[in-house]
Amino acid sequence: MEPNHPAEPWLRGTLTEVPAVPRAVLHALDLAKEDLFRWCKPLTEAELNARPASIAPVAFHIRHIARSLDRLLTYAEGNQLGAAQIAEMKTELDMPAKPEELFAELDGALGKSAERIRAFDVTRFDEPREAGQKKLPTTLGGLLVHAADHTQRHVGQAITTSKIVQAQRS
Repeated sequence: MEPNHPAEPWLRGTLTEVPAVPRAVLHALDLAKEDLFRWCKPLTEAELNARPASIAPVAFHIRHIARSLDRLLTYAEGNQLGAAQIAEMKTELDMPAKPEELFAELDGALGKSAERIRAFDVTRFDEPREAGQKKLPTTLGGLLVHAADHTQRHVGQAITTSKIVQAQRS
């Protein structure tokens, strides 16, 4: 932990009214928001969309986090994806992003995801669910945990790409 930087959300004693598993997922989303706003929000529009060494831009990872949470929670709710979700998924990489729109989408998706996560019945975490077009087997709990770790994976990629882009400024 850096000086003057608070402990990570899971170490702050917050959300104690929420059962442990959804609390951990919510804390992961809180950390994602803090880290992305800290490390990526200062980037210019060009930097957010830059592809150093042809890797995915920061904007992709942020947009993918927002939209993949919606998709994963749709599966967790026992549903399959709608046409709009599939169409949006296909534009995540190639769609240029304006900073204010990108971070508004992320903030809105994190807030909506938190509401959806809080709505799950913790006694049903072992219930079977299906993910993707192939309807691969998983559980409600498995999808929630994956939503947290998938989000954190892309946060790490976004921050690393952000640091590469910032290093190329000079």
